[in-house]
Amino acid sequence: MLILSRGDVHAVLDGAHESVLRTVRAAYLAHTHGETSVPQSVFLRFPGNSRDRIIALPAYVGGERPVAAVKWVASFPENISHGKERASAAILLNSVTDGRPVALVEGSVISARRTAASAAVAASAITDGAPADVRTGVSLIGCGVINYEVLAFLRAAFPSLAEVTLFDLDPRRARAFAARVAGQWPELSVEVRDRAEEAMAAHRLVSLATTASEPHLGTDACRPGTVVLHLSLRDLTVESILAASNVVDDADHVCRARTSLDLAQQISGNRKFITAELGALLACRILSPYAPDSVVIFSPFGLGALDAALAAHVLDTATERGLGLSLPDFAGQVPVEANRVS
Repeated sequence: MLILSRGDVHAVLDGAHESVLRTVRAAYLAHTHGETSVPQSVFLRFPGNSRDRIIALPAYVGGERPVAAVKWVASFPENISHGKERASAAILLNSVTDGRPVALVEGSVISARRTAASAAVAASAITDGAPADVRTGVSLIGCGVINYEVLAFLRAAFPSLAEVTLFDLDPRRARAFAARVAGQWPELSVEVRDRAEEAMAAHRLVSLATTASEPHLGTDACRPGTVVLHLSLRDLTVESILAASNVVDDADHVCRARTSLDLAQQISGNRKFITAELGALLACRILSPYAPDSVVIFSPFGLGALDAALAAHVLDTATERGLGLSLPDFAGQVPVEANRVS
């Protein structure tokens, strides 16, 4: 068993945006080609507490580097007001040969970066063939870890990205985020808006990453030809979902747990509002639904296959570099005779 801390994960992934994008893209292609097993995630909730949750996401990804893993990720939104991160996670990887656990990896960094990379992969695929200026600016609604990572991966995917507009319900968080962006990427122009709708109107690429549990935003403020990365899944109203072209990572996964798309499915009685799954776009099975006079929304539930694939990449690289803490006797080796019934 190899244990990889957050520091070990950072050592592998920091500055490695291109390899993360390749890994996430390959995982989506494996999923669309039927080379994954991704059971529905399991939500652990607490009586009398509707906000906090811990989710288990098991997955298998085949191909040249097969991996089986489960991510155990907690979301406690109130942590933010206490100066703590909202999410924490651990990923357990098992051998696909004998099933034994082989690694325990700190999962919050992997979780955030696979989410952000999936947004960048989707934005790239959806805007393929769109006017070039669509990729020059982004509006970030929610100034937390996820949207910071989204910005980093969009910069890697879109070298022409030059302008960033921010909104957060807490103006102090927005200003702190702006200062951090200015310090990290001084070449970017950054502004903070007072209303979410003002920020959404600023650019034709919008990323929503909030802690909202109920729909509260429409897309009326968006310009025609806007692509909305609906990462937090519960921000947009049913009306805005039904009026847009919708790209998802997996229809069965995203239409559950009272996401905006789940609510749209309940009201419409079908899933005809879903235009495409991202893997099909990446595999060139269908054309991008982008149109200059409408809005496209990408809503990813967050497939465990992405966590498994990226965790395997981290494990392989960390092993090559000699990172982590090895526990050779973690599982122990029980003699076969000890398991026999006399």
